Amino acid sequence: MKFTRTWQVALGGVLTAGSLAVLWLACVVPSGQLGVTAAAGLFPVGAVLSAGRGAGLLCWGAASVLGLLLLPDKGVALMYLCFLGLYPVVKSRLEQLKSRAAEWAGKLACFNAALSILWFGFQALFLPALPEWMTQRLWVLYAAGNVVFILYDVALSRLIGGLTARLRPRRM
Repeated sequence: MKFTRTWQVALGGVLTAGSLAVLWLACVVPSGQLGVTAAAGLFPVGAVLSAGRGAGLLCWGAASVLGLLLLPDKGVALMYLCFLGLYPVVKSRLEQLKSRAAEWAGKLACFNAALSILWFGFQALFLPALPEWMTQRLWVLYAAGNVVFILYDVALSRLIGGLTARLRPRRM
């Protein structure tokens, strides 16, 4: 089914609003902030599946800018901006690569770049009083982060597969 450009922009706006609402929820929940922020990244997934990568980028970009301007917790907006909102859109492109090794190399490079930006660029914002062991053993953060990322990617792939099956028109 081919949708008009107007429909794609409108869908991007609606999904942006949904993503921003979930990001606001991540700011007010007492725990599970990372998980709720990751849930906000499902809206760009819906945009990519329904209207293409451009709509997904519109959803991510608009929600990121509005999050930085409106959310009380800028750390949530930065996590969404640097990785959790962008990755579902990037993932759709990386999974089109012919080589499985290149696909995973790209995914891991994307995650590690985002982790490095968040860690080194915004460390004072996230964790101003870091535990001593964490600053001395940074490799533990990267090792554990990569394991969690792989689990996240596999779960996201399964979720996208389920959504794709539900969105596919049925033939009678």
